[in-house]
Amino acid sequence: MLYSNAYDSKQNNTMILIGNGKVTATPDIALLRLGVQTTGENLMTAQSDNARLSQAVLLGLNNMGVTDIKTYQYTIDKLYDYVNGNRIDRGYSVRNIFEIRMTSMDQVGSVIDAAVNNGANVVDLIEFEVSNSDAYYIQALNLAVMNAYQKAKSIAMNLRLKMEPIPVKITENPRGPIPFQQLSAIGERAFTTPIEPGNKQIEASVTAEFIY
Repeated sequence: MLYSNAYDSKQNNTMILIGNGKVTATPDIALLRLGVQTTGENLMTAQSDNARLSQAVLLGLNNMGVTDIKTYQYTIDKLYDYVNGNRIDRGYSVRNIFEIRMTSMDQVGSVIDAAVNNGANVVDLIEFEVSNSDAYYIQALNLAVMNAYQKAKSIAMNLRLKMEPIPVKITENPRGPIPFQQLSAIGERAFTTPIEPGNKQIEASVTAEFIY
């Protein structure tokens, strides 16, 4: 609850309205999850191949000046096929995914290409974030409050009400998820991969109660 004022609902008429606010922000952080997946009939061979390629990917990223890297996921899975109801052993899958955070937005495509050129064959996520998103959200929230108030004033004017609507209760509505761009696989590239972060729409919503 953002604002509340005591009142006697029996002595006043009320109106309850939804207010919405939206601001546009330019992302300044890129979050990448990429890595290496290898398969083989022998687990040690699949692990060894994965470790070799993963080290090459890390070296290539470090050579580009990318340092904010951590292991996000490392999994070993047994592979099976079923033929005529019979389970057939197909070996193992080893997956090593790194999480990369970077602020050089114009280098995102080059970083992906460098990882691919050094052995990466999986891109799980490309997400763009706004570092000071709370400040933008507060702006959107204020716009949402004003939007609800403007609606109340418009209704009061059209109904020729003598009393201007007074806000007595304003409740912040739950925030929705911010969509992100996601890729699941990558292939060979002859040119630098174009990655465009675009803009983020940060939205807020309130439920406002007015008396008149």
